[in-house]
Amino acid sequence: MSTSNQSQIAFENGPELPAEDPQARTTGILPSQEISNLIARGNISAMPGINPDHIQPASLDLRLGDMAHRVRASFLPGPNSTVEAKIKDLRMARIDLTGAPVLEKDCVYIIPLVEELNLPENISGKANPKSTTGRLDIFTRLITDYGTEFDSVPPGYKGKLYAEVVSRTFTIALRAGMRLSQLRFVQGSPRAGDRTIKGLDQEDPLVYMDEEDIPVKAKLHRGLRITVNLEGAEAGEVIAYKAKRYAPAIELDRINYYATEEFWEVRHQNASKSLILEPDDFYILASRERVRVPPEFAAEMVPFDPSDGEFRIHYAGFFDPGFGYGSSDIKGTRAVLEVRAHEVPFLIEHGQLVGRLNYMPLLSRPDKIYGTNIGSSYQHQALTLSKQFRKS
Repeated sequence: MSTSNQSQIAFENGPELPAEDPQARTTGILPSQEISNLIARGNISAMPGINPDHIQPASLDLRLGDMAHRVRASFLPGPNSTVEAKIKDLRMARIDLTGAPVLEKDCVYIIPLVEELNLPENISGKANPKSTTGRLDIFTRLITDYGTEFDSVPPGYKGKLYAEVVSRTFTIALRAGMRLSQLRFVQGSPRAGDRTIKGLDQEDPLVYMDEEDIPVKAKLHRGLRITVNLEGAEAGEVIAYKAKRYAPAIELDRINYYATEEFWEVRHQNASKSLILEPDDFYILASRERVRVPPEFAAEMVPFDPSDGEFRIHYAGFFDPGFGYGSSDIKGTRAVLEVRAHEVPFLIEHGQLVGRLNYMPLLSRPDKIYGTNIGSSYQHQALTLSKQFRKS
């Protein structure tokens, strides 16, 4: 999970901003058309070039280069070093990614990315694993030259980008050009708090709880409260997946290919509507809430607060403009939660708080909205595994 940074702290805890005219915003996340403008101006460059489908409603997919470096340990280069210098000190082996080699689990790999940046002084960046990456328990973080924080690109950054990749559960096969992470671009220091989210909810409901498409009032405290679903709507419904420890390798470019039962144990509702998370095992769960993100906002799952219990949502996730909303009147989409317990077994119960969803304004409405029309994989998801697994 990414470390906190100044813009994130301001976003979560800063003073509430007054209502603003969306057309007059001077701070916010850059929408898809502004990312295209950065590419056209040479602020983002790549070889081979960037295709339109690499640009998401509020982020850019980042591609793996053709060489991975296995290193002895994770690192941050710090203010006086480049990433390449650290790789030279820590490298154990080079791996050619053009042939889809197998990467062993729990080993640290540093992979130069195809995209490079030459950002304006008022534009910074925030990276996050893509949904499929998180659902495979592939721990991925962005690193920059002279960087002091993971997943953070400072304003005006000029240089290369690198991905740290550690597969925590499965042995995986990667290929050059694959997209494991995404980068949001931010102008200024936009903030949104509970009062802003309350206003959005009053204007157009953000939360639906049951199958009757009836909205419920958003519960807010430092963001929209997200709780876990451990109740099956019908007999035999799966309420959780637990990853098997000794599964076969997964080739990431095989879509709708693998049998679920080879890789996952299923859990069904029990009488107490609870689940014991076993230490260091990986679980896929879903939220009770079906949430929506209006087209002029994006959202992010707030990193785990230790006061909430001895577990965490393993990957803080980006939620694109239009999630659970789309270009039509979708009545919300469940958030899929990648969860891991720590140190001791931990009991979670149906409806327990597991995270908070915060909303941040875009500079303007994006020219593409999250949904099936742009190939979004999870718009209608319930409890959904990554796209490598066959749909039942």
